[in-house]
Amino acid sequence: MTDSTVPNAAAPLAPHSIIGILGGGQLAKMLVQAAADLGFRSAIYSDDWGPALDVAGSHLIGPYDNLGRLDEFARGVDVVTYEFENVPVIAAEHLARRVPVRPGPMALRVAQDRAVEKSFIADLGIPVAPFVAITNTVELATAFQAMKAWQGPAILKTAQLGYDGKGQAGVATVGDLAAAFAELGSVPCVLERRIDFAFEISVLVVRGLDGSLACYDAPRNTHDGGILRRSVVPAGLSEAIEAQARDIACRIAVALDYVGVLGVEMFCIAGDAASPLLVNEIAPRVHNSGHWTMDACAICQFQNHIRAVAGWPLGSTQRHSDAEMRNLIGHDADDWRALAADADACLHLYGKREARSGRKMGHVTRLTPRSS
Repeated sequence: MTDSTVPNAAAPLAPHSIIGILGGGQLAKMLVQAAADLGFRSAIYSDDWGPALDVAGSHLIGPYDNLGRLDEFARGVDVVTYEFENVPVIAAEHLARRVPVRPGPMALRVAQDRAVEKSFIADLGIPVAPFVAITNTVELATAFQAMKAWQGPAILKTAQLGYDGKGQAGVATVGDLAAAFAELGSVPCVLERRIDFAFEISVLVVRGLDGSLACYDAPRNTHDGGILRRSVVPAGLSEAIEAQARDIACRIAVALDYVGVLGVEMFCIAGDAASPLLVNEIAPRVHNSGHWTMDACAICQFQNHIRAVAGWPLGSTQRHSDAEMRNLIGHDADDWRALAADADACLHLYGKREARSGRKMGHVTRLTPRSS
C-alpha cells in the first residue's frame, strides 16, 4: 500500500499531531525539537536508548522487526519518518500500510544497498564513480578486469551497513582485492574506482508533499577517517556548478518520489572535467553536513523536514550568514566549558552518556556576515 492509499494521507497535519520517528539518536532529537517549535508532539521508536528519548513526548523500545510492537507504535502517531537509513525496509513497509511513512520505503530500498543506489543514480544519467558489484568470490575475476581497465587504485565497500568510514578497504592493486573481500567478510560489496577529486560537497534538498523543491546552499565538507569533521558555507563553487549540484539533487528526489530532506554527497573534480560533479552517495534523512542550518538559516533542515512530512508549506532555505560547522568527536566535547565561554560559538551537545572514539557528541558552528 502506498502513502496515497492511507486515509487522509495528503491532508496537512494540524499542530498537536504526533510525529513518529524511527531511531533515537541525535538526528531524532533535533527533529523532536524542531517539531515542538511547530506545535507538534513526537514519539520515538528505537531498539535502544538514545538522546532523543530524553526530549520526546513518548517512546517505545523494541526490535525493528517486531511487527506487533510496530503496530502499537503506529496506533499512537499520525505520520512516521526516520533518522537513519538502515531502518529495515520491512518495518517501513509494514508501517506504511497503517500510517503515512515519509519518505517512503523506496528511498530506504535504494539507499541501503550501494550497488542498487549507484545503479539507480546512473540510470538517471547522473555521473557516479565507475563501480562493479561483487556478491561472491566467483565475481572477483570480473572485478579484477574492471580494476585493470581503470588503471588506478580502488576502494572496496560493503554493499550494506557501512557508515562513517566503516566497512571499507583500500585496494591498491588487483592482488589486494581478494584479501580485502575476505577482510570484509566476503559479504556483497561494491568496488569503486578511487576518484582524484578536489573536494567534497553535499546538497540538502527538501521536497514537500505537494512536490515543491528547495535546496540549501551546498557546504564544502572535510572528512577524517571517513567521519565528517567540518562543513563550510559558502563552498566556493561557481554559480554554474552550484546550480548543477542542485539540479542533480532535485532529480534524485523527484525520481524517488521523496518527501522530506535528502542529503546528496558529491565529489567535485578539479580542472576541466567533462563531469565536474560525481555523486558519491545519498542519505534519505536529515544530514550531518546540514547542521549549520540550525544557526545560519531562519528555517533549518530539521524544521523543513518536519514541515514536509507533515504536509506543510516548505520554509525558506536561505542563509543569513556564512558558517563553519565542526563536529565534536569523542572527547572533543570534554572542552564544553571553553566552547560555552566562546562568544562566537553556537554550541550543540547531544546528551550522549558516554564519549567514545569516533562518536559524534555534538557540534559547534561559527557564523560570520554573509559574503555573497
